[in-house]
Amino acid sequence: MEGSVVDASRSGQAVPAGRWGALGPVGLVLAGGISVQFGGAIAVSVMPKAGALGIVTLRLAFAALVLMIVCRPKVRGYSRADWGTVVAFGVAMAGMNGLFYQSVARIPMGPAVTLEVLGPLALSVFASRRAVNLVWAGLALCGVFLLGGGGGFSGLDPVGVAYALGAGAMWATYIMFSARTGRRFPQADGLALAMVVAAVLFLPLGLIESGDKLVRPEVLALGAAVAVMSSVLPYTLELLALRRLPASTFAIMMSLEPAIAAVAGFLVLNQALSVNEALAISLVIAASMGAVRTQVGRGKPRTSGDVVSGATPEAVVADAAELDAAESDPAELGAAEPVPETTGK
Repeated sequence: MEGSVVDASRSGQAVPAGRWGALGPVGLVLAGGISVQFGGAIAVSVMPKAGALGIVTLRLAFAALVLMIVCRPKVRGYSRADWGTVVAFGVAMAGMNGLFYQSVARIPMGPAVTLEVLGPLALSVFASRRAVNLVWAGLALCGVFLLGGGGGFSGLDPVGVAYALGAGAMWATYIMFSARTGRRFPQADGLALAMVVAAVLFLPLGLIESGDKLVRPEVLALGAAVAVMSSVLPYTLELLALRRLPASTFAIMMSLEPAIAAVAGFLVLNQALSVNEALAISLVIAASMGAVRTQVGRGKPRTSGDVVSGATPEAVVADAAELDAAESDPAELGAAEPVPETTGK
């Protein structure tokens, strides 16, 4: 993550991927998705030892420690608005993780991630302001209907469903504040600071639920593994991929998360899907991909050279969505925050 923060911004083209073409960065994104979902599956297996809140606490604490060591963010020279943004980002991160892990403690991972992804999908539909996205929203609702067995959610724990939907809402909030944080803080400094905020917020909850279980060697080791697999490694891989991959392609690949989660749940946790659940996941994935394709279908797709490469991957996608919304309403173009062109450390 060293070097210039703005790559190929003058040409508007993605950085060449070398002789491997697009396969290299696509492979990085896919590896990141596999890492985060299998890390989540491992977290579920650890929950009996540390509790849902305990494993979230360990994941956030270890991820914050690693990011602070690697990024060494500066804490001076920022305005009150900057700190307000990073704190809001951290709160959204804590809420997203806490609600999601409460969900997967009650329902299988595939359905949980499918319900969670409705948050970013709704954000994409609302941001684009295009009538065609109502089709994708309807397709996603069909998937949700099937996920509930064709009539309500009698087949799934309703509390787990509520937690997954709440996690989706927090994921959408996380994406919006990720974009804003990426503009206000260089490199991954904002992410590191937000991770500290999230870890501090969750520490009392983890201690109340799990107590001294959190300091057992085997729990600490598994917590560190979850942090690396679910936070540090996927973020790093995605950030490297976005230097050579159009943001639209990245967003479409992120739509595959429910399918990867279903595979991870089956292989690690023995969570088999019914035919209805498999079809429901497929419909939501199709709706997500369609919404992204519609969003970038007008005008030149955003590339890694159009944004600050130190921003989080979610910030890149949110930045593209905000540009699309501004194009639908030209009055908003003047209100859009500029992307700072700074240099790396």
